[in-house]
Amino acid sequence: MVGDLYVVALPINCQSMMEIRHDPVAPTRTRYLPSGAVIDAHRHDDHQIVYAGRGVLAITTGAGSWVAPGTNAIWVPAGTVHAHRAHGDLDLHLVGLPAADGTLGPDALTVLGASPLLRELIIAYTRDPDGGGGAERARMRAVLLDQLRASPRQGLHLPAPASPLLRALCGILQEDPADGRTLVELGRQVGASGRTLSRLFRTDLGMTFPRWRTQLRLQHALVLLADGQPVTAVAHRCGWASASSFIDAFRRTFGHTPGTHPSP
Repeated sequence: MVGDLYVVALPINCQSMMEIRHDPVAPTRTRYLPSGAVIDAHRHDDHQIVYAGRGVLAITTGAGSWVAPGTNAIWVPAGTVHAHRAHGDLDLHLVGLPAADGTLGPDALTVLGASPLLRELIIAYTRDPDGGGGAERARMRAVLLDQLRASPRQGLHLPAPASPLLRALCGILQEDPADGRTLVELGRQVGASGRTLSRLFRTDLGMTFPRWRTQLRLQHALVLLADGQPVTAVAHRCGWASASSFIDAFRRTFGHTPGTHPSP
């Protein structure tokens, strides 16, 4: 069964190491999370593959947030502090991979394009994690890893700003993604020129302001779609001038139209 969507929430706030849970072993299992459930900031000594077979999952780190449709999986490297939030009832598929096994994937949290075969392998591998260590399971794991290594990386990251000016501006837009003011107009509210803010977006976040705002709006759109909102209403609430412009942006990013996305 192909999953719905991954979306991400706001970056993890500054937390002391005492508040970050350390789970040495990343589990391999399927876990149900009711809508609104949160898994607080934690880290593993193992790598982990995360995939949502149903519902919408938010993943955040101190570096920002990641978003992917159900045709993707998320790679979480060993030692990465991350948190989860469920939007809609969630079937969470987790595959733990010992870091000692060598280089298995990227060295930073990454959204990966997941082939239908990889998605089904993840579901099958996590369905019966205690099924033993026989030859059949070993072969399944080997194919899963081969598929993982061949998966293309997706640029679906919404970085978290370090600059106080950008934190203020991004907070305004996170409260209302449909806010259509220009960078100059937003700058008047936060006390900075459009030129200064444009430079900060490039140096602090590594992307332009229009690209960052589009990424934010797409994340918000995924949550609304998961709640069953009509495409036209989602387009309006996320700031697109028309449903057609929203559909075009969605298709370019995710490879399919929002109307063909399966309901949660």
